[in-house]
Amino acid sequence: MPKKSERERLADLEARQRKVAEEVEIARRAVRGRYASIIGELAVEELTEREFRELVDLAIWCGGAAAVGALKSLPIRPHK
Repeated sequence: MPKKSERERLADLEARQRKVAEEVEIARRAVRGRYASIIGELAVEELTEREFRELVDLAIWCGGAAAVGALKSLPIRPHK
């Protein structure tokens, strides 16, 4: 079997890169879909859309463990 040219090797690598990027996107959508389904079980209507978005953005930004630790240290208000 003849050795591939650099151009053929590059084309193969780029094709593999596209395939992996597609697989990453599929996995990302699956994870996000799973997390989105959790939202349906939570009383998010008690938050404004802006509060909800900011809460999630900040939790992602600072890391889940840090966000949970910070929130657990707050006084708990009774549910409505």
